[in-house]
Amino acid sequence: MRISADSPLVLGSASPRRLELLRLLGLPVVVHRASADESARAGDTANAYLDRIVAAKLDAVRSLPKGPGASSSLRRGQAVLVADTIVVARDGTIFGKPSDEEQSHAMLERLAGATHDVRTRFALADSVPDSPAAHAETVTTRVTFRTLDGGELRDYVAGGEGNDKAGGYAVQGMAAAFVQRIDGSYTNVVGLPLCEVVVALRKLAWLTPR
Repeated sequence: MRISADSPLVLGSASPRRLELLRLLGLPVVVHRASADESARAGDTANAYLDRIVAAKLDAVRSLPKGPGASSSLRRGQAVLVADTIVVARDGTIFGKPSDEEQSHAMLERLAGATHDVRTRFALADSVPDSPAAHAETVTTRVTFRTLDGGELRDYVAGGEGNDKAGGYAVQGMAAAFVQRIDGSYTNVVGLPLCEVVVALRKLAWLTPR
């Protein structure tokens, strides 16, 4: 199985950031949104949460109809990529996407003046349902925010940039001015660790040099 124009990579995500990152590589990509319940469960650790959500997204994408008569363009033998990103505060609290401005403000207050983890788990698999993933990996980046004053936080939240972002912020946007230090993959903080994805694709021989 090799990614090509005739057999593009299936991205199981509606995230425009992940699509943009993959397009930086010049990869042919088609998008099939993966719907999964992203609610945290009592007692969830960050890694257990990511394992469950990524597995659910993979199942959702691979359950799409296949074949010439299907409305979906997903075919057997295509490579599928799914991923999920969370922010983990220093006390272990998991931050997904904020549900409203109040929650976004509360998240950023907790992150200000401290170091947190950004974790992305991604899985690569064949489009055949129920087969094991060919590769799954969780990548962690440590991000340190400077101290933020109340007015700065209110203005950022009101601008809406972080509404659909884990932790309530977009490192590639205005929130870049909050970041004192990044230890690890920058693209991981955006939503997909490109280096690790490419290494995995090449190891599987799904992506080969031109």
